[in-house]
Amino acid sequence: MRLLVTGRDGQVAASLLEAGQARAGVEVVAIGRPQLDLAKPATVIDAIAAVKPDIVVSAAAYTAVDQAEDEPDLAFAVNAAGAGKVAEAAARLGVPVIHLSTDYVFDGTKADAYVEIDPTAPLGVYGASKLAGEQAVAAANASHLILRTAWVYSPFGKNFVKTMLRLAADRDEISVVADQRGNPTSGLDIADAILHAASMLHRNNDAAAFGTYHLAGTGETNWSGFARHILDTSLKFGGPWARVRDITTMDYPTKARRPANSRLSSAKFADVFAWTAPGWRESTGEVVRLVVGETKQALTV
Repeated sequence: MRLLVTGRDGQVAASLLEAGQARAGVEVVAIGRPQLDLAKPATVIDAIAAVKPDIVVSAAAYTAVDQAEDEPDLAFAVNAAGAGKVAEAAARLGVPVIHLSTDYVFDGTKADAYVEIDPTAPLGVYGASKLAGEQAVAAANASHLILRTAWVYSPFGKNFVKTMLRLAADRDEISVVADQRGNPTSGLDIADAILHAASMLHRNNDAAAFGTYHLAGTGETNWSGFARHILDTSLKFGGPWARVRDITTMDYPTKARRPANSRLSSAKFADVFAWTAPGWRESTGEVVRLVVGETKQALTV
């Protein structure tokens, strides 16, 4: 089974490349700019067709949440039109597309975890562009999995885990928002889930399995609780540690509004694909171990 993933340098793409190496019979090919540039639709069809994939994973995206408020045209070009073009390319090849989306399609006002049929109401340009991308993907390719995830971190790229470890190396105390809740989700777990679902679809292209799903880490916390677990785990592995001070969203203003509730129920994905993410603390601990270990190794070279 050959998977093509868009976005060579993204967290999910890097996680898929690593996970694919450990799986017999799986080849993961990542393509990105300039070969494939979602802001330049003319590059998309030929770049994907040349790989001849069995399944396309649409992971590339414009993810600068605050900057999107100043660059709405670019955000929509990449996240909506570009994503639709990726799905169209897969449809032309007669293969499914697995598209990554976000909790930011919701406004965060629900009291409980969001399910797939809840009304969407993005708070900003980024969320609106990703929602438009979901719609474009569904319209372009009936054989689609749209996977909404949240609070993604990994050993790769820029993310909250790596930011906390970097700040802790220079500070005694870090102020972190405590009134936003969600499900921390490891990119390594997302890759595992995608490979699991892709193999099922490759064996049995069941139309009933296609649609929109939530895919997030098991368990919930707030950002400050997430930060404390990261730093306490880092200390156990001999990495940096700092105190965490709870603050409110109002204390940390950003250009784009964030949902106060980003919790996603992944029950539908678990039911259809028989896969559930590990507890978020366990997955976070593994990523912290890897990042701290890499940092130590770099310092000794």
